[in-house]
Amino acid sequence: MRATVGDELVVHGRIVGQHDRLATIVEVLGADGGPPYRVRFEDGHETLMSPGPDTVVRHQGPAARPQ
Repeated sequence: MRATVGDELVVHGRIVGQHDRLATIVEVLGADGGPPYRVRFEDGHETLMSPGPDTVVRHQGPAARPQ
């Protein structure tokens, strides 16, 4: 998984009825765009994340590339 500051992580719900969560990457701590990432969720909560298989990177900006 590769990401840059400003990209979004979509964390899919793992339980029936649980909504997806959206987090914006505010800092990349791994080498070459890899995890872990410091992220900010829509409610303002910030945390460190090493995304699992239930997470997708949504690239932002002019250099956005398909997943």
